[in-house]
Amino acid sequence: MSLIEDLKWRHACKGMNGAKVPQDVVERILEAINLTPTSLGMQAFKVFVIENKELKEKIYNEACEQQPIIGCSHLLVFASYTQITEKYLDDYFDLINKKRNPSKEWCDKYRKKIEFFIEKNGSNLKNWLSQQTYIALGVACTVAANERIETLPIEGFNRDALNRILDLPTQNLSATFILPLGYKDQNLDWLQNQPKVRKDLSDLIAVIK
Repeated sequence: MSLIEDLKWRHACKGMNGAKVPQDVVERILEAINLTPTSLGMQAFKVFVIENKELKEKIYNEACEQQPIIGCSHLLVFASYTQITEKYLDDYFDLINKKRNPSKEWCDKYRKKIEFFIEKNGSNLKNWLSQQTYIALGVACTVAANERIETLPIEGFNRDALNRILDLPTQNLSATFILPLGYKDQNLDWLQNQPKVRKDLSDLIAVIK
């Protein structure tokens, strides 16, 4: 099936039935997230994969009262780092050296470039870091659609409550959005048979030659 057909199939699933998504399918979605492009290649975010029923219920009751939170198979919580520490950079360049074994001169030059970028964008750093997770969100939703797994990207939640529940501040993290994965509940997913509301390409795309 073509990618365009996958995207036509996908919709924001408003009700999920609790059925389990096979582990190999979940792993493919997570691998796609790992392969997502990010600014400077830094992957400055973390994804929490929640299967625990009690924890999902706690998140539902205290942070986000939407049915797919408790009806999903796996609940993905994307959290961005709130700052880039020296340790984070040390770990990142250790990984670069392990994967590519570049020269010390190259590493020093690239690290200075990153440090300059961070210093220059200090006031906007949290916003920049959070935006990296949205690239991964698009990839996750697309791959899930290819696997015929329902998704519902959620931004409307109590961030402070979710951060507290997952103890994110102590990890230098803050939640950016929630992504339930699962299968639709035919009785609860009121959006399933609604046509997509999308602009005509001529209204969305401006071609400049």
